[in-house]
Amino acid sequence: MTIVFSTVDSDEVHTVTSGGTTYELVCGLEVHAELATATKMFSGAPNRFGDEPNTNVDPVTLGLPGSLPVVNERAVELAIRFAGAVGGEVRRSVFARKNYFYPDMPKDFQISQYDLPIVSEGTIELPGGHVVGLERAHLEEDTGKSTHVGGAGRIAGADHSLVDYNRAGVPLLEIVSRPHVRTPEQARQYVAELRSILVAAGVSDGKMEEGSLRVDANVSVRPVGSDGLGTRCEIKNLNSLRSLGRAIEHEAQRQADLLSAGEPVEQQTRHWDEESGRTSKMRSKEEADDYRYFPEPDLLPVDPDPAWVSAVVAALPPMPAARRHALAAAAGVALPDETVALLVERDQDAQALGAIEAGADPARVLVHVSQNLSGDGGAAVAPERVAALVAMETGGELTATQAKQVLAEMVTSDASPQDIAAAKGFEAMDTGALEAMVDEVIAGHPDEWQQMVDGDAKARGKLTGFFVGQVMKASRGQADGRAVTALLHARADAAS
Repeated sequence: MTIVFSTVDSDEVHTVTSGGTTYELVCGLEVHAELATATKMFSGAPNRFGDEPNTNVDPVTLGLPGSLPVVNERAVELAIRFAGAVGGEVRRSVFARKNYFYPDMPKDFQISQYDLPIVSEGTIELPGGHVVGLERAHLEEDTGKSTHVGGAGRIAGADHSLVDYNRAGVPLLEIVSRPHVRTPEQARQYVAELRSILVAAGVSDGKMEEGSLRVDANVSVRPVGSDGLGTRCEIKNLNSLRSLGRAIEHEAQRQADLLSAGEPVEQQTRHWDEESGRTSKMRSKEEADDYRYFPEPDLLPVDPDPAWVSAVVAALPPMPAARRHALAAAAGVALPDETVALLVERDQDAQALGAIEAGADPARVLVHVSQNLSGDGGAAVAPERVAALVAMETGGELTATQAKQVLAEMVTSDASPQDIAAAKGFEAMDTGALEAMVDEVIAGHPDEWQQMVDGDAKARGKLTGFFVGQVMKASRGQADGRAVTALLHARADAAS
């Protein structure tokens, strides 16, 4: 999944207007990430996606009498990895029973963490520069999956329901942000960035299409300039970045319309319908008391040894934000930068960084890696070969067009850029020959040339492109576009 990020001003706020009043969005996100373990959170049943329904079960999964949970050590380690990846604190944590009745939890309660989560605090820096604080991340077990047959596919109006317990008991890390998300675009960037962190740290495979990553959005609005927080509504189980952005936009407008009409916003859990583009009420929002939390009597507190925590965190690879900073520093560009963000997202930042460290011009490296090495096989071109190609271009041995052609062949050939260029007959044009060709093109288009001489900066820029194109055509792509541009401007200045 490749995501092209747009730049977001960290001070940007999404606003909606209704009844003459302008409201601003305040949003926090809860992300449920299935952990990359071989077995379930509290039993040895397999943690696998796509198997036949109700085959990855055991007495603990089914809540049979006499079965007892045992904490999955690997899941605890993955929670520690996440804490290290976001700068969070690993704490002594306690499992609790979250009581509710629904057929996807056969024992009528979910083992989760309540007031003492394993991870507290942390931050996530988005590619656009905005920073979202984290409140907590806690371990819990997933529920089973209900399929409502008939009607609209929801429980209301269904003919009957089917339950698959394969997912019940799968380890989850629920990651709760602070209400620092202020635009739908920031929400999309946050989930995409969080997914990249989870994958980079080996915590989760992050596959939204398989339910490994599920998002709930807590949305509220308030009058612009207000410091208070409005009543929030939670939109459940958003399973794509597109749905996330659309749902937040719709819900913000719905709440603004209620407030402008003098009606209160009721705290609710709401369902997003992708087809209609609307949210609808599922139930009034439960408070913690409604779940009757109490400590899980069959599990001891989890208190990881500090030495273990340090070793796990020390083994982490660089996270996406750190990689963006490293590439930007080497390239001499300021963040946020769309090209830098794109290369990190595509895992081509090491390729670009290596070419820059080998002495290649940073600007040309970013252009070639982002544009000309974006296809199949492009990421496999060694940084040293990219640097050699860029050196030929910046040294005048190849034009930009020729460099692009050589690079395209480097993707499928192990030959050096020098050998590829020689085989293609590429060589730099003699300065005198280039000047003569420019003069010939000018003489062949007297009207356009006079317009360029007499025109303002905008007209001159447009006509420069025209004349460069004519020279490139006459030279069969062997002329250096930058040298041609310099010659044209020098002659136009002398003639004006």
